[in-house]
Amino acid sequence: MTHAPVARNRRLGAALLRRDRVRRRDVERGSATAEYAVASAGAVGFAGLLIKFLTSDGGQEIIKMIFELIMGLIKSFF
Repeated sequence: MTHAPVARNRRLGAALLRRDRVRRRDVERGSATAEYAVASAGAVGFAGLLIKFLTSDGGQEIIKMIFELIMGLIKSFF
């Protein structure tokens, strides 16, 4: 007769765990959206800095230097 209360407690425990998982999911529902928003804002900020740098005089010189280096390597093979 001692098995009936144990089984009932296991069912109750399982029900509480399921309810707790559902609550945790509800609480964390917006966290993925917030993470995407932060990552998107960071990407946009980095892209803005990159565009600003590459359109500046120093950025243009670096691009020209890299292009000339690559063209020199290509010419050395042919």
